[in-house]
This record gives sequence, C-alpha cells and structure tokens, in this order.
Amino acid sequence: MWDALKPAEPAGTCDLRFFQERLIRMAVGWFYLSFYSLWFLGLMCIILTIYWVQLWHGGFAWDGTLLMFNYHPVFMVVGSVVLYSAASLLYRLPQSWVGPKLPWKIGHAMLHLLAFILTVLGLVAVFQLHRRSRITNLYSLHSWLGIVTVFLFACQWFLGFVVFLLPWMSVWLRSLLKPIHVFFGVVILSLSIASVISGINEKLFFSLNNATQPYSNLPSEAIFANSLGMLVVVFGLLVLYILLVSSWKRPETGILTEGQPLLRDGE
Repeated sequence: MWDALKPAEPAGTCDLRFFQERLIRMAVGWFYLSFYSLWFLGLMCIILTIYWVQLWHGGFAWDGTLLMFNYHPVFMVVGSVVLYSAASLLYRLPQSWVGPKLPWKIGHAMLHLLAFILTVLGLVAVFQLHRRSRITNLYSLHSWLGIVTVFLFACQWFLGFVVFLLPWMSVWLRSLLKPIHVFFGVVILSLSIASVISGINEKLFFSLNNATQPYSNLPSEAIFANSLGMLVVVFGLLVLYILLVSSWKRPETGILTEGQPLLRDGE
C-alpha cells in the first residue's frame, strides 16, 4: 500500500544508478590491480638488489669493508623507495577514507620514520667505508642527489609531524601547508629514484672498470643491474600514477567531488 503511494522514479533513474555503481566497482578493481602490481614490483626491486650484491659483490658484513658498503644499495631501495612509497600511498587505500583519520596519520608517520632510519643506515654504511678506506666523501653527482634527498626527507618528516600530527596546529595552517607537503613528497620520491638509478650506474662503472669485463661490453652484471634500474623506474612511475589519479585520493571531509569517493561507507 505504502509503495503505491511513493512517487514514481523518473524513467531511466535505475539504469543510471546501476551504471554509476558499475563504474565505481570498475574503478575500485582497477585501483587494486594497480596497487598489487605495484607491491609485486617493489618486492622484486628488493629481492633483485639483494641478489645483485650477494652474487657479484660477496654479500654483507658490518665491518667497514666493501661488504659493509653492500648494505647501502639495499637500505636505499628498501627505505627511500619502497617503504617511502608505501607510506605515501597509505591514504589511497579506500579503507582509510572512512572512520577516524588519526590512526592512518600515525601509520603514515611511522612508515616514513622507518624508511628514514633505513636510509640513514644506508648512508652510515657508505661513510664508514669511506672513513676506513680514506675515500673522499660527497664528490659525485650521485652523492649530491642522495644527500639533498635525505635532507629534504628529514625536513619533510619533522614538519609533517609538527603540523599534521600534533593537535594544536590550526586547521587553516594545515590547509595552507598541505599542498606544499604533498608537492615535496613527490619531489623526494623522484629524487630518491634518481639517486638509486645514478647509484646503480656509478657502482657498475667502478666494478666493471677493468680489461676483462668492461661495462661497454655489457657483461651479465651490467645487464642485470641495468634491468634492476629500469624496474625501479617502472615502480616509481606507477607510484606517481597512483598518487596523481584524482579519483583515488582521500575525499576531503564534507566535500564530494567528481569521481569521489570510489567507495561508499560499508562497501
């Protein structure tokens, strides 16, 4: 009886709603496909980096020798590229769009802190080797890129903690600084990838600068390390793609823009 008294929906409304829901499901499916592909690539970057230094450079030892240096590429790939990306993409997870934001803020900050600690340990491995071997520090373009990246990373984390995590900052200041915070997040990731790529290339020049296996002849190590570098580039481009797709960004409170949100509460 009551259904009979309800006003009839305009023709085509049900079809439009069905079409919109289908688009939402497709967008969510495409997001998770990109997301899982990304983490497969990130895991491969880590595994191949460990394999490279283990197979061609003797493995690891924290003793101030070249074996200690081998921690440097691994910590840099894990910390400044893969974990940094994981922290940056935390707000892209649809699960983070509902409920209180504070737990996700803390997770974002802690993942970045872990990435920063591993990055600093990677620097320690290099400086320790240089000190014991009396090698000059910070003379190459790779080292300049790396030290600038770490400096910006430290500033970004500290200012992000003070402005976005501590409770006494005003909303207007957070709104003012958020675009700057996001911009430098992308800059730091881009610099991290550039540092890793230049570091791989520099290591190959040093290790293959001999008469038996010159780099120009592309021995097996050169092919492997170049492929690793290309994989890091692909990983970085996919991270930037996910960060830049507007429909995958966490919606602002009380604001509903075109394409947002991908998920409704409970979906």
